[in-house]
Amino acid sequence: MIEAVFERAKRAGRAALIPYVMAGDPSLQTTALVLRALTDAGADLIELGVPYGDPLADGPTIAAAGQRALGAGTALPDVLALVREAAAGGCAPIVLFSYFNPVYRFGIERFARELAAVGAAGAIVPDVALEETGELRAALASAGVAMPLLVAPSTPPERAARIAAAASGFVYVVSRLGVTGAGAAPAFGPVRAQLAALRALTGKPLAVGFGVSRSEHVREIAGAADGVIVGSALIDAYAGLDGAAAAAAAGSFAQALMNGPS
Repeated sequence: MIEAVFERAKRAGRAALIPYVMAGDPSLQTTALVLRALTDAGADLIELGVPYGDPLADGPTIAAAGQRALGAGTALPDVLALVREAAAGGCAPIVLFSYFNPVYRFGIERFARELAAVGAAGAIVPDVALEETGELRAALASAGVAMPLLVAPSTPPERAARIAAAASGFVYVVSRLGVTGAGAAPAFGPVRAQLAALRALTGKPLAVGFGVSRSEHVREIAGAADGVIVGSALIDAYAGLDGAAAAAAAGSFAQALMNGPS
């Protein structure tokens, strides 16, 4: 499913747009409307965050969204129900983004089965080292669910090759050190060099995230990457809004990313 997303974008001569939203921020009902709006705006793949109280890779925007979602009572079973609803409604394919603790507490095998049952395309679990991913990767693979893995700018080439070989769906290329956030743009020269080095190691799609927040960033990266991931700036675009207003703001932001200056 994920491979087809990147193939379609490549045939269209562009990088796949992969927005990230936090499930349950500010409510599950609003998230459902945002997912629909992003799909209608042309999103190719959507990362859907599972709220967690200790999000090590998240900057202030996504961490705050997670706290709002937790405050609204959102838990992993609620997120799975949301994925089922969205998939049945023709939403763009969804990749769940969850830290390992909620997955472990839910049960690894159960998590994999449930993801497949609700129609999720994949799962990203950023706080598990490559050497500790075996059980989760095997469970997801058996269920037909992809598990993209992250490669950082500081990852040595030999390790990057092993991560890319183990990843499925795509390789998540972290554009800078540190946490997520829209405050500072990636350094595009080093990002392009990082992508070129990874191209020599793998034929899998490469999607760039962390710090991508404007249409100019998308254009800068699109020539070298297969996908562009945008999270914090999107969440900022509809923060404080609810319902249809939040969905309209999210859709407009996604369209601007693809079609013109933000």
